[in-house]
Amino acid sequence: MVALITGGARGIGKAIALRLAKDGFDIAVNDLNEAAFEGSDVLEACENFGVKVGKFYANVANSSECEALVKAVAATFGGLDVLVNNAGITRDGLMARMSDEQYDSVIAVNQKSVFNLTKFAGNLMGRAKKGRIINVSSVAGLYGNPGQMNYSASKAAIIGMTKTAAKELGRRGITVNAIAPGFISTPMTDKLTEEQKASMLSQIAMRRYGTPEEVASVVSFLASADASYVTGQVVEISGGLSM
Repeated sequence: MVALITGGARGIGKAIALRLAKDGFDIAVNDLNEAAFEGSDVLEACENFGVKVGKFYANVANSSECEALVKAVAATFGGLDVLVNNAGITRDGLMARMSDEQYDSVIAVNQKSVFNLTKFAGNLMGRAKKGRIINVSSVAGLYGNPGQMNYSASKAAIIGMTKTAAKELGRRGITVNAIAPGFISTPMTDKLTEEQKASMLSQIAMRRYGTPEEVASVVSFLASADASYVTGQVVEISGGLSM
């Protein structure tokens, strides 16, 4: 079994790669370039589980690079069983001052990448009559977030794309689901002030941040045989943010 994780060098993507390696998947880790892997031990950590691991560069906003990526993974590992569309960026700013570049770049990486890779991976999986596609959305796509018009738009679109792809690919034995993480403990949240952290935590029923490993556990389930009849769903991982 082979899993491809985009944006997998660090953060949530790395946690997903490690969990799926633990589950016995051979792991294809994608990120933009070599610089993205600097200081990351994701490849070595996955290999410790006794699985095959490969590193693949691609700009996932680019259709031709995505097509080449899927072909390279299939050629290296002999197929592709699970795709995790995790790659994403932020270019935050209030809507009134947000530039076209800020908006377009986030849409290209976060949203267009899901279209690109679901298209090419879906075609490959369709020939095998099986597969799992898991898209990383966000609570920002469910509820919006001030200063993130671009990010919220991209993550909301992923939810609609997930449901559409699930309907199109279900007859070919492919499930398509999305996860919507909330406030997850990452280097990004470490930079927040204590006041900002307190404000965020007050909105969460469990009064704590989630961990990348908790996100990866849900991906593990959706990639497993136990989730064979689950498709078109959005699983919120937010500690009760919406309640």
